[in-house]
Amino acid sequence: MNSAVERAITCIWERYSEPLSLTDIARSAILSRFHFTRLFKDATGVPPGRFLSAVRIYEAKRMLVTTPMKVTDISFAVGFNSLGSFTNHFTDSVGISPSRFRSMSRNESFDSPDRRPRSYQSDVMVGGVAGAVTLPTGYAGARLYVGAFDTPIVQRRPVSAVVASIGSHGKPCRFRLPAVPDGEWFIHAVAVADTADPEPWTSRVLLIGRGVVGVEVGTGTCAEIVLRPRRATDLPILFALPELEPELDGFAQPEAVPAAESAPAPAIS
Repeated sequence: MNSAVERAITCIWERYSEPLSLTDIARSAILSRFHFTRLFKDATGVPPGRFLSAVRIYEAKRMLVTTPMKVTDISFAVGFNSLGSFTNHFTDSVGISPSRFRSMSRNESFDSPDRRPRSYQSDVMVGGVAGAVTLPTGYAGARLYVGAFDTPIVQRRPVSAVVASIGSHGKPCRFRLPAVPDGEWFIHAVAVADTADPEPWTSRVLLIGRGVVGVEVGTGTCAEIVLRPRRATDLPILFALPELEPELDGFAQPEAVPAAESAPAPAIS
C-alpha cells in the first residue's frame, strides 16, 4: 500500500471523532489536497470523506454494542454534529436505526421487520446475477453472505442476497441473486472462514471479495469472486449482516441456499 495512503488511513482511524477536514487528512499524508484525493480514491475506491464517514458509522456500531453510552453521546463521540444527522446516516448505512441495532444485538434477535429489498419496486424491470465464490488456499470452509449493493461500501440494504456455505473440497460455491434491477451493481461477498489449521482447533478469519456487474433484463450476468483477507484500504462493513458463525454440522454445503427472494434479515456484522 502507498505509504501516503497508509498514513491517511491511520489518521482517519485515530482521529475519526475530530472535525477532520480534507486538508487535515491530506496533511497527514504529506501531500497536496488534489494529488492526495486522487491517490486515495485509486487505492480505496472512495474519496477520503466517504472513508471517514464509514469509519465513524463502524465505530458507532461498536459503541452501541459494547458500551452503555446514550445514542446522543455516541453520535457526538464519533464526530457528528447532531443526533438527527447521525441517526439518518446510521440508518441508511446499517439498514436499521441505532436504537434498534442496539436492541437487536442485546436480544440476539436479528429478524428484520421488512424483508423486501431496500429499493424494491414492483414495476422495476429486473434480471438476475449468477456466479461463484472461491476460497483462497489455507482455509477449511466458510459461511458466506453474497449481496448486490449499489455502492462499493457494504452498506444499505442490498436488492438481493443469499447465505451459503463453502466446504473444504476446493470447489467454488455457486450462487444466484434473483430480482436485481437493470444497472451497475457491486456484488459483495463476506465470509467467516476457518483456517486449515492441523491443530484440533481453528482460527476464524473474516474474508471479503467483490465484483462489479452490469445487469440487463433478459440476459445472464455472471460474477466470479475470489475471497481474501481484509486489507487496510478496505472500508469497514456497515450493513448489519446476518449471523455467519458456523452451524453445528460444519461448512459442508457446496451450494448457495437463498435466504429469501429478497435480502435476508439483518444482524450484527
